[in-house]
Amino acid sequence: MFNRTTLPSSVKIVEVGPRDGLQNEKQLIPLEAKLQLVADLATAGVKWIETGSFVSPRWVPQMADSADLFANLLRHADVCYSALTPNLKGFEAALLADVDEVAIFGSASERFSQKNINCSIEESLRRFQPVLEQAKAKNVRVRAYVSCVLGCPYEGNIQPEQVAYVANTMLDMGCYEVSLGDTIGVGTPCKTAELLATLLNDIPADKLAVHFHDTYGQALANILVALQHGISVIDSSVAGLGGCPYAKGAAGNVATEDVVYMLNGMNIFTGIDLSSLATAGRKIMHQLGRVSQSKVAQAMGAL
Repeated sequence: MFNRTTLPSSVKIVEVGPRDGLQNEKQLIPLEAKLQLVADLATAGVKWIETGSFVSPRWVPQMADSADLFANLLRHADVCYSALTPNLKGFEAALLADVDEVAIFGSASERFSQKNINCSIEESLRRFQPVLEQAKAKNVRVRAYVSCVLGCPYEGNIQPEQVAYVANTMLDMGCYEVSLGDTIGVGTPCKTAELLATLLNDIPADKLAVHFHDTYGQALANILVALQHGISVIDSSVAGLGGCPYAKGAAGNVATEDVVYMLNGMNIFTGIDLSSLATAGRKIMHQLGRVSQSKVAQAMGAL
């Protein structure tokens, strides 16, 4: 018998499509298309939208217009528009853009950290300290990402204790929430359960979120395990946008449409209109010249 008593009654969906989903697209996407995507997501009822990233345009040219994006948003008062800020310079730019909250990102894999941000895990954590100090002074909330929590393209398996160390350090530094990223999508339900069992020994469930890529088709199964462990914050990307440039073959994030469909079927509240969400996904994929990667959006389009 399926045990519903362990499941949350509602889930916070953090939509990462406009940032994590689009950042690795090779064709530069017009500002108007990005503005339309963010507007469509808000209209569909998404309340947390990772809108842009204040990183070097040399490394992520797709995000070079993030300041213009924030400047031209037609903001909904009840929507949180966030941005990725890897360092103090990025944080200061985000403040000028009037972001609602910021995010930092680290890794549970030493080799991935070196490949991705050219420094060790310890050094990356030290780099975040001035960001957290300024955020506290400016009363800006900071969210954290930890990548490669269930596997690394360079190291293979990652020990749960290593993930726990990085997550605890980020929380101790002042982050309000840590998103656990299966960056290359190699996680399985058993590995997810093992990781969460370790982390939940000393981290409350309401301090954790999950961020699954769907490379091997395991994302929804892993999300179900997370829900059963009391996790009620899920990162996802409309139309399944995204991928990891440092992980060969890594597919996009789990599609928001697929997550919302599953949660609807479990009577878990999200506040998101599925039909409007699927339309938002189809529109941005049309801009990219591709079809939505969401199984739900594909099925709805065929009806």
